[in-house]
Amino acid sequence: MLPLVSVVIPTYNRLTMLSELMEALVLQTRKDFEVIVVNDGGERVDSLKEYYPELDLTLIDLTENVKHVQARNIGVSFAKGEFIMLIDDDDLIVPTHIETMLEKIKDVDLVYSDVEIVQYTTKNGVREAKTRHLFAYELDLAEMRKFSTFVPSGCLYRSYLHDQVGKFDPEMKNYWDWDFFLRVSERCTVARSEVAGVLYDFSEENSNQSKDLNSMRFYLDRLSEKHKLGDLPTKNFWLLLEEPEVKNRESPSKVVWNGLQLISRLQRFGTSPVSSI
Repeated sequence: MLPLVSVVIPTYNRLTMLSELMEALVLQTRKDFEVIVVNDGGERVDSLKEYYPELDLTLIDLTENVKHVQARNIGVSFAKGEFIMLIDDDDLIVPTHIETMLEKIKDVDLVYSDVEIVQYTTKNGVREAKTRHLFAYELDLAEMRKFSTFVPSGCLYRSYLHDQVGKFDPEMKNYWDWDFFLRVSERCTVARSEVAGVLYDFSEENSNQSKDLNSMRFYLDRLSEKHKLGDLPTKNFWLLLEEPEVKNRESPSKVVWNGLQLISRLQRFGTSPVSSI
């Protein structure tokens, strides 16, 4: 039987965080999904199959680092599900997330979720939340051309969208997600899930490309030219929190995360997954 949802995760040298995401997937209330991990030329992650045998897990090992956008495109090409869910390897989802998103997407083509932006501190190899900020804003397609509040991690969409709008554009790099949202919303129906089902990692100790505003400027100009967006300021999710135009779009959301740390089997059992589980 084919899976209903294909979860696509590009990864590069983040085995510990990736294993926490596997733990989050095992805890999902809906089980009819496959997991496609695209290892973008990084350290091997084969042990995940031993730690999480109950997951329908496909590992794609790339011999060279093709960068995150192309890695997602490769993962999508392996997807067998009616729906595709994107998740970054350092982010987490709450146990009801896939169930919630499947309910929300019934009458639309793409649905994205409210999130909590989390800054972690690592203690004994485990991430603990130091701060958490709700990132929840009204869906306004006109305003989304000025400041995108679309978080791709945890979003769910119908797999046929790639036949209609194409794959993710590697030429967009920092703004591949905004570009994809704009292309989809111009031709298809989109919706927002008013549940903060995604935990978006924005820790100081974690490398996150959206922190480097200088490198983002070039790609923002390219995005603006492609979609005729005009002159736009360079912002990331963290800076968006205090942007006046964005604050006017703040919207209520259901916060469901209990705040507890998620400990993976890798962290619990170390190097002996088969004998320990």
